[in-house]
Amino acid sequence: MARSVRYPLESAALALLLGVWTATAPAQGDAKRGEYLVRAGGCLGCHTGEKEDAVPFAGGRALKTPFGTFFGPNITPHPQAGIGRWSEADFVRAMRHGARPDGANYFPAFPYPSFTKISDGDLRDLWAYLRTLPPSSQPSREHDLWFFFGWRFLVTVWKWFFFTPGPFVNPQGVSAIVNRGAYLVQALGHCGECHTPRNFLGGPKRGRFLAGGKLPDGEDVSNLTPAQLKKWSDSELADFLTIGTTPDGDVPSESMGEVIRNTTSQLTPQDLAALIAYLRSLPPLPDEK
Repeated sequence: MARSVRYPLESAALALLLGVWTATAPAQGDAKRGEYLVRAGGCLGCHTGEKEDAVPFAGGRALKTPFGTFFGPNITPHPQAGIGRWSEADFVRAMRHGARPDGANYFPAFPYPSFTKISDGDLRDLWAYLRTLPPSSQPSREHDLWFFFGWRFLVTVWKWFFFTPGPFVNPQGVSAIVNRGAYLVQALGHCGECHTPRNFLGGPKRGRFLAGGKLPDGEDVSNLTPAQLKKWSDSELADFLTIGTTPDGDVPSESMGEVIRNTTSQLTPQDLAALIAYLRSLPPLPDEK
């Protein structure tokens, strides 16, 4: 009789322990969904060299700025050349706080001021996908920066003024589709990194969000607020963001053409519609003089 009672009690205790472990175990990311998020985030562009035979995500892309030239790093899971020794926590720290595994600051050429808004679930899925990439032994190139612009501790001061860490919070009083579009534009798509003008310290002019300006190389960047987009219908905008042609038959700049090819054309119809709906909801801002 004691034995017959003991086994059910042991089984119940085991079930309880399994339940507790399941509830507290870290959630596993969805690599397939992470692949879509990588496209929505435009990761390929910055982390792949410009040569025709460049290895995807193995780094090497140059970004010329007034502060010097930055190079996109290798983010494949190679243990020496890439991020193969990183933990998921290291990845989250980089995306959410702009900090390396050793605690040093990343330069904000890495758009963590936008990526900090990515949700915890999406970060898990992104990490799961990056772990599936073929490891590449191509070493990351050192940035070539002017004098003290290469001092990472100075980025702490920059962060005080221009960086607010934390996941995206849905704007109040707008529809679910506009909220989704806001998340795509502000967080994953990091559109403001190029389409918001910057001051002499490289910080975004917050009152000019998405109002256009110039890239570091002097290339004009479009105003994405309704002040300019009101000229286009939703279908014309969708065509531009998927096939890269304007209503009058023109084509985008080389940099925007790459964004269309790698990112916006890869969005689901629902996400593309949400992105457009959010841009329509913005306050109209005139072009910079």
